[in-house]
Amino acid sequence: MSEVITIGEPMIMFVADSEGDLKDVVHFTRYIAGAEVNVSVGVARLNHSVSLISQVGDDPFGAYIRQFLNKEAVETGLVTVNGRYSTGFQLKSKTEVEDPKVVYFRKGSAAAHLSAELIEKMDFTGAKILHVTGIFPALSPETFDATLKLIEKARTNHLMVTFDPNLRPTLWKDEATMVARINQLAGLCDVVLPGFREGKRLTGRTTKEAIADFYLNNGAKTVIIKLGSTGAYCKRLRSDGQVAETQVSAFHVDHVVDTVGAGDGFAVGIITGILEALPDDQVLERGNAIGAIQVQHISDNEGLPNRNQLRTFIEKAVSKSPEAKDQTTNTLKVI
Repeated sequence: MSEVITIGEPMIMFVADSEGDLKDVVHFTRYIAGAEVNVSVGVARLNHSVSLISQVGDDPFGAYIRQFLNKEAVETGLVTVNGRYSTGFQLKSKTEVEDPKVVYFRKGSAAAHLSAELIEKMDFTGAKILHVTGIFPALSPETFDATLKLIEKARTNHLMVTFDPNLRPTLWKDEATMVARINQLAGLCDVVLPGFREGKRLTGRTTKEAIADFYLNNGAKTVIIKLGSTGAYCKRLRSDGQVAETQVSAFHVDHVVDTVGAGDGFAVGIITGILEALPDDQVLERGNAIGAIQVQHISDNEGLPNRNQLRTFIEKAVSKSPEAKDQTTNTLKVI
């Protein structure tokens, strides 16, 4: 089994070639989308093995997705093909002044019918981290149950479980259900990765410290909060029973092309940093760097860097000006 396992729905993404309302767009460019796909691609590009658990339709979209994943060195042995249901897809607007509009065509997709039975047959030998998000369990009762089963099996096999809430309100029955289910899943995981606005929405807390405490008290061992242009904050329970806090500043980006996928890039940095046993400040720095690189590209995953690109980006940012070191300054406090 690969070092990293994740579960999610890969989709075809059609990005508008011109700005304007999606109903008026004539031409689109095809890409691959899906938060867990983005994470898988990013982990593979940093030379770590990764397996995606999913299900696609027996259609051209499904065939293209499997071809894409194989090309990116993502293990597809756990991507099944379902001849009854179709592969999901989405439309995405083009804009440089705000977040793009995304319209999904995924209800009842092949991935939404993935059952927990597939999880029962999996062998976790050699795996180290399971990464899950709040998107896949929102697709259907089957995918929620499959996610729970996967987390349970991962913990039984002593894997670390990382969780990105990645809120998609339109996929849930209502706000209360979304909050309850996401927090239920978070409480079963070791590392929780909310954005600051997500954390406020999910916990009702208004500071990063209070949001972190909510999840630490709920069962998590580490909470890493994405602070956007401010950077990232980590609060972690250490093995000696003390709590360590670390905050790292963001990297400056001159021109943001598309913010979608930045959080997935951040997760790539966290997961690979943990695999490589980097100290907390370097883990956060890597997450910030990959997120900053990704927002400069239109696709959700095409900008994800290899090792040389990542190293070059960080070195260039740090050497750019006398103040550049502030981009990676951290504060560590043990309480």
